[in-house]
Amino acid sequence: MSEPADRIPDLRADLIAAGLAVDRLTGLWGQEAAEALHRGQRVPAERALARREPSALATLARLFVLGRPVARAEAESALPRLGVAGAQTLGLVAAGDGDTVTAAVDLRPYSFVDAAGPADWWIVSDLGELALGHALPEDHVLGVGGASLTLSGLMLQRTVDSALDLGTGCGIQAMHAARHARRVVATDISERALRLAALNLALNEIDGVELRLGSMFEPVAGERFDHIVSNPPFVITPRAEGVPAYEYRDGGMVGDGLVASFVRGCAEHLTEGGVAQLLGNWEYRGAGDGLERVREWVDASPEPLDAWVIERDVEDDIRYAETWIRDGGTGPGTADFERLLGAWLDDFAERDVRAVGFGYLLLRRTAGVPTLRRFERLHGSLGANEAGLGVHLGEALAAHDLQAALDDDELARLRPVVAGDVTEERHLWPGADAPTAILLRQGGGFGRVVSADTGLAALVGACDGELAVGAIVAALAQLLEVDEPALRADLLPATRTLLTDGFLRA
Repeated sequence: MSEPADRIPDLRADLIAAGLAVDRLTGLWGQEAAEALHRGQRVPAERALARREPSALATLARLFVLGRPVARAEAESALPRLGVAGAQTLGLVAAGDGDTVTAAVDLRPYSFVDAAGPADWWIVSDLGELALGHALPEDHVLGVGGASLTLSGLMLQRTVDSALDLGTGCGIQAMHAARHARRVVATDISERALRLAALNLALNEIDGVELRLGSMFEPVAGERFDHIVSNPPFVITPRAEGVPAYEYRDGGMVGDGLVASFVRGCAEHLTEGGVAQLLGNWEYRGAGDGLERVREWVDASPEPLDAWVIERDVEDDIRYAETWIRDGGTGPGTADFERLLGAWLDDFAERDVRAVGFGYLLLRRTAGVPTLRRFERLHGSLGANEAGLGVHLGEALAAHDLQAALDDDELARLRPVVAGDVTEERHLWPGADAPTAILLRQGGGFGRVVSADTGLAALVGACDGELAVGAIVAALAQLLEVDEPALRADLLPATRTLLTDGFLRA
């Protein structure tokens, strides 16, 4: 008798033959319906399918993406090699009412572009509340959500020997890591998550990933990695009876303790120069600053860490609680919602939590004194493309290391060039000769906007790769009739920051 895994090639062949791909689905029901699906609304897609001729693609889309039952004969036709019996063996479908089958999992296409080029995968995860029709079970295994996309987009693309995906879930980050790491270890506390991750790895023919069961760093005790990535279960959840403890988002610790534990413990699992990247939450307690809490965690590491932490958003305690109660499938206006909101607010009140920050952490083990200590807030719409930030972050780290190794005299001898995505804006009052504001705007990366004075704007404008920074400063001092040492003391630190942020390239 064949093992379930023996049927995966048949599944793969059927998905290819049906054309189950992101662009084909969008073509099937249209862009507006695709956007509605991302908002949890499947009616527009269903209406579009009703107007289409029957096809294998339409059947698989209705079954696995929309979570609707289909006739057994249609399923057999859409899966000619695997068949319904084979799909049941793999745990993909179950018998429905009458002569129908229903999806037992969510199976949908996923496409992306990274430094290695474009790729298309299929991702199997647990059914969401839309298909289930009720709140999620606590052992729910999440598919590719917003946080998953954020982390995969932030992931450094440098080639490494080893990588660790802590809290792999359906395996999506391990799959991404396998594109730049020779060997990947992926861990999770959920046996079901590891089973689904194994299915996704096999379905997409990804080798070199070892799956291990366990919490936090326990499964890799004594091991070090060049790259650690984690979308950990960081959601702050009350430790109270009757509050669901979803494995995919709740690490079982009080408050922001899980992220704190990761930050304090990751260095002993990093090689020298190794980088850990994760998403996380941190609490604002009383009059305290959430980013300062993160700084304290970094400082508490037993081995020195470079740190670049970006706070992307802050939510007050009420909005934060509402967000995660809805995420579990409990809607506003119900008795359960009000009960859970009360539990969350009681938990926050106990620690005097007034708000919660969310962001990205990049931590790097260093042999000497850390040179990178950056804790910043980039709130709101930045015009940034998170899907491509991994390459930008890698370039930013290299630029930081370059300028940090130079003293001021060496920096002054650099001949940088302004990046191609940088534009300059000047704002003037009508009839005025001098601008009231000069803005340097970055088109890529984090979409930063730098307020510049005349000297800094002129320096950036003169960086053409031919002139040294020191020569530009000397010429500007003469032109502006200012003291050259004072101008140099003002512009050299700004040049260092512009190099790290990608406005200038060495």
